[in-house]
Order: sequence, then structure tokens, then C-alpha cells
Amino acid sequence: MDKAATSPRRDRTNEHLKSALTKLIKEKGFHAVTVKDIVDYAAYNRSTFYAHYQDKFELAEHLLVSMLHGLEAAVGQPYVPGQKVYTEKLNAPSFNIVAYIYEHRDFFELIKYGDTLPGLLTEFPQTILKIYQEQFVFETINNIPVNMDYFKRYTAYGFYGLMLNWIRHEFKESKEAFIQEVIDLTKTHMYSFKYVGK
Repeated sequence: MDKAATSPRRDRTNEHLKSALTKLIKEKGFHAVTVKDIVDYAAYNRSTFYAHYQDKFELAEHLLVSMLHGLEAAVGQPYVPGQKVYTEKLNAPSFNIVAYIYEHRDFFELIKYGDTLPGLLTEFPQTILKIYQEQFVFETINNIPVNMDYFKRYTAYGFYGLMLNWIRHEFKESKEAFIQEVIDLTKTHMYSFKYVGK
């Protein structure tokens, strides 16, 4: 990778191309989108596109990876490694993951489309599970012994299901109302969690 690879201009071009792909997937489906469509939408030429990506599939992968890495990073922002949080004291900032998804809803809305970004439908929920597995230690109410791997899967995919429903209903509930619903549900099966970081 050359020195220009992370220049502000290059980053800006990348963002424009990723935004164009996102919009075009919603309009016509991923498989119908061509490189010409992307550069026309983003107001670039083909040579600019090929200076960044080999094809639309590489652009799609870069878009998916960058957004999910951002999701992983956003989760830990309210915490410091080793911090223990009791669910009775959870508040909106505790769920920065929801704030990140809402802030980037233009991207996460792609989950609603049939011919969508390759890998999104599997990688999104798996990233939530990975976050739970790698970044948190959970404590059940009354320290009830459970298979913690199952517990984390149950919690991660339950949260993903709620998130999917929220997205599919056009974020009808406010971000604050949605987070409160998640907090109320979390309190029914979790006493505390410790953030261990990445």
C-alpha cells in the first residue's frame, strides 16, 4: 500500500464510492449494479474506481468490513477494560452499539433487501456474537449456572432479532425508546457484565 492509501482525498473517494454502492443496491439490487453505475452515481470516472478497487465485489467487501469493524469498536466506547456494569444501572450510553447502527442506518437498512450486499445477512449477526464472546463476561441473575456459550448466543441473536425488527419497521421507535426496551429485556436475565475489551 502506498503513502497515498490513507490520504484524506483517497478516504473521501472511498466513502463516495461506498455510499454510491449502498444507494444503488437499494435502487436495483447488488447483482444488477455495474461499475459504470457506481462511477456515474458518485461522479467519478472508471480509472478512479480501478485505482481503488479491482471490481464491485472488492468494493462491497471493503464496505462490509469497514462498517462491521466500526460496530465492534463502537461497543466498547462507553467502557474501560475491566469495568463491571450492573444491568439495573444501564442507560442509553451503555448501548453505543444501537447509536452506531442508527447513525449508520443508511448502510444497515441494506439488511431489508433481498439482493443485498454479499455477506451482510450472515456477518452482521455473527459480528454481534463475536462482540459478546470476545469483549464481555456476563453474569446471570442469582448466578444461575448456565452454558455460557449458549447464553451468549441466545443473547446475541435475541438482540439481533430485535435490531432487525427495528430496522425493518423503518426505525419507527425512537432510538431512546428502542434502547430502553432492550435494557428492560436485559434486566430479565442478566445481573451484570464486565467489559474486557478486545
